[in-house]
Amino acid sequence: MSDDEDKKQPDMRAEAKITLDFPIEVEGQKYSSLTMRRPKTKDSKKAAKFKGHDADRGVLLLADLCGVAPNVIDELDEYDAKKLGDQLDAFRGGQSS
Repeated sequence: MSDDEDKKQPDMRAEAKITLDFPIEVEGQKYSSLTMRRPKTKDSKKAAKFKGHDADRGVLLLADLCGVAPNVIDELDEYDAKKLGDQLDAFRGGQSS
């Protein structure tokens, strides 16, 4: 594989709809998909200020970007949560932070 193939191109869309493979229901609200917006610097700074476990920081960031409460992200199947994380990485050009 060449170096160019190893580098992921950033997802330049303003938002992305992620279809859940395992839909959930939280507090009477059904979720079969979530729409994630592009992260801003202030989103990452807000999550970084959270004094807790890295996983909790990630949940807070994903919840903010998807416009849902953290308990919605907590209820996701791990496979669907990974899809959200992958989308966040795609927005960042394949760079996790």
